Amino acid sequence: MMGMDERRGAPDRSARRATAPSAASIASVPSPASAAPRRSARHDPVDVIVRDWEHARPDLDFSPLHVFSRVKRIAKQLDAVRKIAFAGAELELWEFDVLSALRRAGEPHRLSPKQLLASNLVSSGTMTNRIDRLVARGLVTRDTDPHDGRGILVTMSDRGRELVDAAIERLVAAEAALLASVSDDDRESLASALRDLALAMDDDGER
Repeated sequence: MMGMDERRGAPDRSARRATAPSAASIASVPSPASAAPRRSARHDPVDVIVRDWEHARPDLDFSPLHVFSRVKRIAKQLDAVRKIAFAGAELELWEFDVLSALRRAGEPHRLSPKQLLASNLVSSGTMTNRIDRLVARGLVTRDTDPHDGRGILVTMSDRGRELVDAAIERLVAAEAALLASVSDDDRESLASALRDLALAMDDDGER
């Protein structure tokens, strides 16, 4: 049986030795590890918290804290960013929540209180109070449903649309700046993982 070199017509071993790279040339090529530091080498306060807990309770697995503690910290920081963005548009967080639901509904930017409740996840009394305050500011109007004399419809005013558009423009710009150091691939991976987690938690909550 012919050897592998003979079958493939490969050069003989002496030729391979002649063309093989030297140890010096290999050493001169930077390895991936030396070319760019790994992100895992960086530490944040969550790493410290987990490390301390692992010392205090070595019998427990604290890996979930690496996810949820960071989600909690990011949510807190994001609230601050959103408050600043919305304040620049003369809106509070809750005002943006109601107006954004109306804006996303499309023309004529009108929803029933029940529909607003489903979007904002607050109590009926809280929503009634919010609508009253938005009416007082001239950002929405409250009208009787022409198809149901007992029903109410909330319609966003031109001023309300102006403010919510300004708010979302500021928010998108602020959040884009926060993600500036994250690659597009990492953004997609992060969004996908968070979506899966959110859906799994929703499923668990419905059981």
